[in-house]
Amino acid sequence: MRRTTIGTVAAALTFLISGCVSLQSSATEVGGVRMTDERPVRDGGTLTVALNADPDKLDPSLAQTLVGRTVFAGMCEKLYDIDEHGTIVPQLATALPTVSADGRTVTVPVRRDAKFSDGTRLDADAVVTSLLRHRDLPASARATELAPLRTVEATGPYTVRLTLKQPYVPLVGVLADRSGMVMSPAALKKYGKDFTNHPSCVGPFRFTERVGGDRIVLEKDPDYYNAGQVHLDGVIYKPIPDGNVRLANLRSGDIQVGDQMAPVDVRSALTEPKLQVFNSPSLGYQSIGLNVGNVRGLGAKPGKIDTPIARDVRVREAFELSIDRELINKVVFQDMYEPACGPISPGSAIAPGVRATRCPKRDVARARKLLRDAGVKTPVRMELKVSTTPESSRFGQVVQAMAKEAGFAITLRPTEYATLLEETDAGKYDAFASGWSGRLDPDGNIASFLQTQGAMNAYGLSDPAIDRLVADGRAEADPARRAQIYDELTRRVSAEHALIYVYRQKNYAVATTSVAGVRIYGDGLVRITTAGYTR
Repeated sequence: MRRTTIGTVAAALTFLISGCVSLQSSATEVGGVRMTDERPVRDGGTLTVALNADPDKLDPSLAQTLVGRTVFAGMCEKLYDIDEHGTIVPQLATALPTVSADGRTVTVPVRRDAKFSDGTRLDADAVVTSLLRHRDLPASARATELAPLRTVEATGPYTVRLTLKQPYVPLVGVLADRSGMVMSPAALKKYGKDFTNHPSCVGPFRFTERVGGDRIVLEKDPDYYNAGQVHLDGVIYKPIPDGNVRLANLRSGDIQVGDQMAPVDVRSALTEPKLQVFNSPSLGYQSIGLNVGNVRGLGAKPGKIDTPIARDVRVREAFELSIDRELINKVVFQDMYEPACGPISPGSAIAPGVRATRCPKRDVARARKLLRDAGVKTPVRMELKVSTTPESSRFGQVVQAMAKEAGFAITLRPTEYATLLEETDAGKYDAFASGWSGRLDPDGNIASFLQTQGAMNAYGLSDPAIDRLVADGRAEADPARRAQIYDELTRRVSAEHALIYVYRQKNYAVATTSVAGVRIYGDGLVRITTAGYTR
């Protein structure tokens, strides 16, 4: 790990948490489409939000999906959050952390006026319990994010001290996501592994019911510390994978908000006076993951897989060269997204210092030569798992047709999204199309996925050089040097061709004009704390 001076480390951590690092767009208007709607609302009523998939486990330590994060936004607050400018702000903490000179000790003050949905009080001990569970629970998707955490202790009823193994610049950004969600210790003790069916956090709404594949129901929590700003009586989240059906339900009024709307549906909604469109720039990416060593599941030591794409990087490069990112954006996404070929979004905390990654152009001739050089039998057969949405199906069909010209025979396997995650986590796949909603600090887009045995490394990728660069990027304080590290890291990841970045979404949501107070920020979440029906 590259050495840094003590003063520089502390300055870098302070810079990150001070709010100076933010999304590059600070306006509430993006491309003429609103991120927020501040019209007055009345009290009462239930809001129905349509999701494009059924969320996975409602357990902050284990959950992996964006739709799950949207549900958590209604019921599980975090130590920190981001605002519409992408600035990190306190939520369950009362202030931004203080950091020791060597960057290894971080102190977080905790709210004194908050209760969990089960009526028990939030305090420092509860924060300690949750942070240790996020770090240590078997199969925790937060383990990689909190791996640098050596100890965490309550130094007072409402003060938490985190001691780190080494300086960890992304920490506060990590605590602004699921790793910063605090769960009721009483509920954790009572329900154990079944906490996912009885989640209890601090939030504007509390969990009441889940019917798998149909709905998740929350009701207003009267004990919420800021209950005065909560206008709705409740919110229902309904998984509706088909965007056309979501749009039809918006038109009929059966739902009031449609999340992650497809470009074709957004264009239609823009012409309708009773519908309004929100969007924000994305911090994440959409990709195709290839199984190069996941034989025992997440967290296990990578092994050998006897498939052409796993055996030879030239086959994986050939597959990537068969793809035309710009054409995919035009044909599948109405030219409303952006081609992408790396994990770092233009809205990332360090994006201004990172050189733009040049996406490889489609080159069928070179792809065919690589397959010949690799000595593989053509067509190379592989199965590509895609989710069951029409948009994912179209994406898969275009990739299938493009790859065929280069010497691949792809079988598409439409799979319900939560099941897709379970199967790919277990290593039961050749390739799968998925994505990541993104984090402000680039480490949140990289470490858990690309580090050896990372918490969400479903690809079985293991490269000591990548591991070293991840560690260096986490500890490096100087922004210019950190940008250089992520330049090198992006190139190294690209050379492995195990995670092929294809496009970067914009976060689109559609709501009826009868609803206001909805907020859509760069993390892609639909926030409904202040939402309500117009007066």
